[in-house]
Amino acid sequence: METTGAVRFSAVRKRFGSVEAVAGLDLEIARGETLALLGRNGAGKSTTIALLLGLDHPDAGEVQLFGAAPREAVRAGRVGAMLQVGQPIPRTTVQELVGFVASTYPHPMPVPEALALAGITELAGRRVDRLSGGQAQRLRFALAVAGGPELLVLDEPTAALDVEARRAFWRSMRGYASRGNTVLFSTHYLEEADGNADRIVVLDRGRTVADGTGEAIKRRVGATLVSFDLAGGGTEGLRGLPGVTAVEVRGDRAVLRSADSDATVMALARTDRVRRLSVAPASLEDAFLTLTTHPAATAAAPYEEAAR
Repeated sequence: METTGAVRFSAVRKRFGSVEAVAGLDLEIARGETLALLGRNGAGKSTTIALLLGLDHPDAGEVQLFGAAPREAVRAGRVGAMLQVGQPIPRTTVQELVGFVASTYPHPMPVPEALALAGITELAGRRVDRLSGGQAQRLRFALAVAGGPELLVLDEPTAALDVEARRAFWRSMRGYASRGNTVLFSTHYLEEADGNADRIVVLDRGRTVADGTGEAIKRRVGATLVSFDLAGGGTEGLRGLPGVTAVEVRGDRAVLRSADSDATVMALARTDRVRRLSVAPASLEDAFLTLTTHPAATAAAPYEEAAR
């Protein structure tokens, strides 16, 4: 029985011209683990996934899947991937295409099982070039699992799905993971990462800036938000209050990130400046923005990954 983990990055670097997309990345994923990979535009997510799948090679360091080189693991049928790019073969039916892909693997999943897992059994006889965007996305998932891979890589898997289809997709993914398979997925829906991953890794400028459960990452940046109306007042002295780790102004409200909300609220009460006080747990989005915001950050969408 193999004792190696599913994925291992050791001091991996990858540069494109003057940009170092991956900057000395160390990452290990255990067998049977479901990991969410998060990052802003240009954080290195897509490059990391390309290196993991053997679609590109690191300039330095080493990537291993199940103790072997990525391309070797892919050739052995141990890896399935659902990427954002690529078009299915036209004029074939859903069942024909899934069956063809399954036939290229040494130990494939039965085609009816792959269709059922993806929720497209009723589309088996439909031509793939006549599918809607959401149906085509579910077909990509069926193709990714058709070979029965031990490692499933999903790059923005719910991008074209409506809310109900997204929920159905994650039920399918969890069902696949529950069989002992390893899953790595990237997403710009942070609630999906919080709700479906055993572990979350946040990349920023090619480096890991957070690695742990969603709850652990929230605690790291201060797990509670204390907010109140400024009513024309300033923010002077707020950063020095007990427990406060960050101060933000949203409209006419001050939002304090606090590691000890009780102490923060008691200190605010003594200042006699509290109006419409609110105390709420920080979300993963709040933690993500804190970890990845830089002074020169642009107004681009915070979660979506560029081509590299």
